Amino acid sequence: MTEKSTDRAPRSGSSTTMTPEQAAWFAEIFNRLVAGVDQVLLGKTFVIKLAFTALLSEGHLLLEDFPGTGKTSLARAMSQSVDGSNSRIQFTPDLLPGDITGVSIYDQRSGAFEFHEGPVFANIVLADEINRASPKTQAALLEVMEEGQVTVDGVTHAVDAPFMVIATQNPIEQAGTYRLPEAQLDRFIMKASIGYPDHASTLRILQGSGARAHEIVIPSVVTSKVIVEMGAMARTVHVDPSINDYVSRLVDASRNSDEVRLGASVRAALALVRTAKTLAAASGRHYVIPDDVKVLAEPVLAHRLVLDPEAEFEGVTASSIISQLLLETPPPSDRQAV
Repeated sequence: MTEKSTDRAPRSGSSTTMTPEQAAWFAEIFNRLVAGVDQVLLGKTFVIKLAFTALLSEGHLLLEDFPGTGKTSLARAMSQSVDGSNSRIQFTPDLLPGDITGVSIYDQRSGAFEFHEGPVFANIVLADEINRASPKTQAALLEVMEEGQVTVDGVTHAVDAPFMVIATQNPIEQAGTYRLPEAQLDRFIMKASIGYPDHASTLRILQGSGARAHEIVIPSVVTSKVIVEMGAMARTVHVDPSINDYVSRLVDASRNSDEVRLGASVRAALALVRTAKTLAAASGRHYVIPDDVKVLAEPVLAHRLVLDPEAEFEGVTASSIISQLLLETPPPSDRQAV
């Protein structure tokens, strides 16, 4: 794909903070990316925005959803829109770590071991039903998710950038599954659910039922290189100290809740600020406002909370706790946050 002039980021000059011109360019590209994937995943604009926010925040996404809601289509369409590669790993109880990362095979002709890359070496990796694999195999993803590299036989191999894991788990069928430990859940920058489409979107899907999902190809919007540049640019969005204070108070409140056994970590607070920066830029702003934090609080924080067993038995959910915390924790005024 040949980059158009609008696909080149405006120069930042001497400032280390995002400029209004850069924010406007960022928002334009972001909206084009979302609109492209929206042609495949009909009626799920908010989830698509969350997915691209995770990608541009250099994080990973956990989808807890029912079969047939479009998880594979989302991963494929995202990779097509950024002119990147994608792979799908079906997690099963007999899956081995080498099946994910790759293995070294001895080449008799050269007399040396040659590394054969596993499916994790792609821009967008769909880890389907991740909770069906053994904890050892789940742990094989940890290094690459955190460090962007894998180590096999003492040799480090870096994955291409951008790199994102979209992991899924079925919320209903738990037989033969291994629950993701809190340390691994904390590696996902956010958790979301696609859900079933509404009536109007279902009708549109049925009208286009002649084409199979894997046959639909959407044009790339920008190159992978531009996505990496956008990720770096998102880190330069201005965050006022009052916003950091707001995030800190939200995280502290999650730890002090009587219904929570384990609250949000410092990594969770960093993730909330990081994604808020990206969402602000996607909205055409070079600064974060309290509403950015409010929109992302549940996707970023809820899956990291460990509830008290009695509260869980009474029907309390992590999402309801986050909603309550947002009501009880006063945000700074927009005037303060700018």
